[in-house]
Parts: sequence; C-alpha cells; structure tokens
Amino acid sequence: MKEENTALPSRLVGKRTLAKRGRVTLAFFALLSLSLTERGAVAQTPAPHGAVVAQEARAAEIGLDVLKQGGNAVDAAVATGFAMAVTYPRAGNLGGGGYMLIHLAGRHSDVAIDYRETAPAAASRDMFLDQNGEADPSKSRDSALAIGVPGTVAGLALAHARYGSGKFRLAELIAPAIGLARAGMPVEDDLAESLPGAARRLKRWPPSAKIFLKPDGSALATGDRLSQSDLADTLEAIARGGARAFYQGAIADRLVADVRAAGGIMTGEDLRAYRPLLRQPVRGRYRGYDIISMPPSSSGGVVLIEMLNILEGYRRGELGADSPERAHLLVEAMQRAYADRAAFLGDPATVTAPLVRLMSKAYAQQLRAGINPAHATPARDIRPDAAPAREGDNTTHFSVVDRFGNAVSNTYTLNFSYGLGLVAEGTGVLLNNELDDFAAKPGAPNAYGLVGGDANAPGPGKRPLSSMTPTIVLRHRRPFLVTGSPGGSRIITAVLQIISNVIDRKLPMAVAVAAPRLHDQWSPDEVVVERGLKPELVQGLEGLGHKVREDVPRTSANSILITPQGLVGAADPRSRGAHAAGY
Repeated sequence: MKEENTALPSRLVGKRTLAKRGRVTLAFFALLSLSLTERGAVAQTPAPHGAVVAQEARAAEIGLDVLKQGGNAVDAAVATGFAMAVTYPRAGNLGGGGYMLIHLAGRHSDVAIDYRETAPAAASRDMFLDQNGEADPSKSRDSALAIGVPGTVAGLALAHARYGSGKFRLAELIAPAIGLARAGMPVEDDLAESLPGAARRLKRWPPSAKIFLKPDGSALATGDRLSQSDLADTLEAIARGGARAFYQGAIADRLVADVRAAGGIMTGEDLRAYRPLLRQPVRGRYRGYDIISMPPSSSGGVVLIEMLNILEGYRRGELGADSPERAHLLVEAMQRAYADRAAFLGDPATVTAPLVRLMSKAYAQQLRAGINPAHATPARDIRPDAAPAREGDNTTHFSVVDRFGNAVSNTYTLNFSYGLGLVAEGTGVLLNNELDDFAAKPGAPNAYGLVGGDANAPGPGKRPLSSMTPTIVLRHRRPFLVTGSPGGSRIITAVLQIISNVIDRKLPMAVAVAAPRLHDQWSPDEVVVERGLKPELVQGLEGLGHKVREDVPRTSANSILITPQGLVGAADPRSRGAHAAGY
C-alpha cells in the first residue's frame, strides 16, 4: 500500500466543501412531488451524471462532490466510506470490515474486494465455549474476544490505489471526514435514534463514554454536538501515511493495548499481517440480466444466485403479482438456499464449497421440483443434517454510479450497532464484535438466529462467513441496478426482493425499495414479515401452512437504477436520514 502525501487537499477543503464547513450542501435529486409510494418513497427525476445513495446524507454529499470534480465511482465510494466512519458511527467504520463490488466500464470487467475482518492468530475452535463445552454468547458478542482484525482502512486504500481515477490522492478523499470529525456535527436523525439503545454498551468503556455519552451517563441527544477529535487525528495519520499508519506504529499500538486490556487476543503482528483480498465475483443469469455479486467469504452472492435460479423456473406472471402465491414461492426458495448456506459455506481459505453446483440451473431445477405450490415445506424436511447462524444487522450499504459508467456497491459493518462499543483510547476508533459471525459450535445460533457448522468454525486468520450482498445487475454488459443492504441474515433476501421487484414486477425504483419485505432463513422455521405487508398476504401464507411473525424493518436497500433517461437513486425510507444525492 502506497504512502500518501502529507499535504491536505485544496480541492476538498475549499470554501464550499464539507471539510471546511462541516455541514451538508443540499444537492438532492430534483424531487417531483407527484406521487407518494409505499413507506413514503418519493418519485425522483433521473440524474444524468452521477449518483451516491447512502444511509447518511453528509457522507452521500461528500461522495457526490468527488463525482462532480471528475472523480470516478471508486473515488466517491472511498470518500463516502471514510466519511461514514464519522457521520454514521453505528456501522460506518475504521474498526470493522466489509466488501466492495466494482464494475469497471472501460474494461468491461468486475472485481470484488474482500476486506472482511480476520480472526487473530491466537483464535481457536473452542474460544467461544463455556466450561461445559456449550456456546457462550457473552464471549462472542460482549467480550473483547469477539474483536476481529479490522479490514476497512486497508480495503478502502486498496480500492483507491488499484481502481481510483488517479485524480485524487487518498489524503484528498479523507479530508472531508477529517473536517467533520474535527469540527463536530449535530446529533440528529439516525444518530439521535441509535445512541440511546447503545448507551449501555458504550458506558462499559470510559473512552467510548467520553465521546458518545453525557457526564451523567445518558446518550447524546438531538440538539447536542458530537465531536471526535481523536478520530480526526487517526484520519489525519492515514491521510499522511496511508493504510500503513493504521496497521503499524502508534495507532496500532493503542488498538492492541486496549483490546488486550479488555481481554482480547489481537496482537500487533495480527494488524501488520492483515491484507484485503481481490476476488472474482460470483455471476449468474436471471431472465436475461447478469447478476454480479460477492463470493465467499460472503455467502451473499451464492445464496442470492441460488434463489434467483429457483425462481427463474416460474413464469414471470407468477412472480409479477403481489399475491400470496408469489410470497410462498419466494419463501420456499429462501428456505432451500439458506439451508445450503448453513451446510456448505465458510472462508474459502479453509473450506472448499461446491459453488458451481449450488449456483447451477440444474441444481435449481432439482430444488424447485421439491416445492409444493399449495403448501409450505417444513424446515426439517429440507436439510435435517445441517445447522443454522446469526449475525449483526447493524451494517450499512451505499451505492455509487459515475458518468463514465463505473459502479460501486459497498457494504461494511461493525456487526452490532456500535460494534463491541469499545473505542481504543486516543484513536476514536470503535471496534467490531465481528467474530460472533463464526459458528461457536455446530448448531448454536449466533446473535441473529443463523446457525452454521464446521465450515464456519473459528480459527486462526479465518474470515467469518457473512451475509453482506453488494450486487450489480448488468444488462448488455452495462450496469442496470446497483443495490445491497444492511440487515444481518435478512440482507440476501432484501436484495432478492429488490431485484424481483424491478425485473418481475417492473416497479419504479423508489417503490421497489420501499415495498414491505419478508424473510425466511430456514431456521428458525418461520416467515418474518415487515409491518405494512398486506393482511391478505399474511393470511395467504398462513393458509399455505407457514408460521408468520411480524417484526420491525431491519434492512435498508439504498439503490440506483440506470435508465435511458439517467440515474434514479432510491434512499430506503426505512432509515431515518438515508439520502440519494445526484447531479
């Protein structure tokens, strides 16, 4: 990873930029107040030149400013990613990891960057078990043993070095984030909503409480100001020295010291040894469209393509209507793909999964033959020999498309909201509890109900299996849809429904994103539906033998549709503060 010039950029710290002003310049898509769609989605005019859609407005506008100044989608994604570490601390991060999927228009090629966290070298198969050999959730979720080696800084730096336009130094792309962290920002929108729920976790660690809580221990609230001077110092060090400044030297020493003082096992060598990986995306076809998605160590792309292959065997008309029959077919496809996830998928460095078979049309035909269109299939009849896993749903996703035809779909996370809640003293860096995504013991669910087996067991240097599903849909080799979502185990089914809503139901982008979603992950044997799903759909599913449970929305599929008229961005209305920025 190359070192970066120490000078802060002139282009992104000028009179009209966020780095100096610390606030957003509202450059929304022009809004047409013509029609309110489901969940408050608003129809928008296409943006001809570029778009960034993210869960936080300031970060989206920072990315858009990069596009306006001639940067490409990767430049904008890197700037957005660093900015969200400041503006969206519950999931935007330096101390976590994730995945970036890139479509390069000039090369007609696609690349996946795996910057998932890794387990420290001292990790062991039984690290999350109690004295009786049973899974101990407190170890994998609430202790420093759960901290994986962070990958975000290395991943964003690699994306910039290999696929950026060359118009911006890394320091220039980080500068707006430094300005916001140094100047502080008002507590509002999602930040105001999420901090009270995280206060108990943050209160455990004095460096965290000093930043996010008031002296009386209560969370910062609307009207307060969040200042992150230590995080600004860390970002400045990365701007001067590149990713190396995070993984070696003073920052790394502080990270290791606090992790180990809290009972963790990460070492300085673990940080020095971390490398993001370039991978070949997984590819599928659905009704003439190319599906490009994330390969393992994410399960997202494989499970998504398996589900789409099953559904492709049904007529478009069967999947076009908003009916109980369509919902039933979606659920049956979800169950079978998630059962395979539990049985086969893990870190490809240690597990050889039958990916070709799982994503084949022939295998989908075999699975489809077992679907009864008139009755639910019990989970035990699908794969009684496998065991399911749970993972954090407080991830964040953003999509970017530039005027050159390049596209980026990026999902990254700390696992739980605000991760472990631990900020390493003097760094401002919130640390993840990502190792809970391992299967502590075959059959033991993780924090989100997903189960797994030996394929996803903890081990030295391993990357825990993820559901993150950054996805780009191509038509005639050009981007058609860029999407992805947070939501833990519900991510893959959210992406599935966005694609089906657009291709099968031909819904406008805003409606496709806003439409209520359902989810079935095979175990537990239930269909989870969002509030707002039509009662006749719920009753229809129950009549077909499904157990249905209503829950609050947990996904946020910030997406971009590319049309002949321009780019149509849809910020998911499930997230307060989500923002579509275009020009």
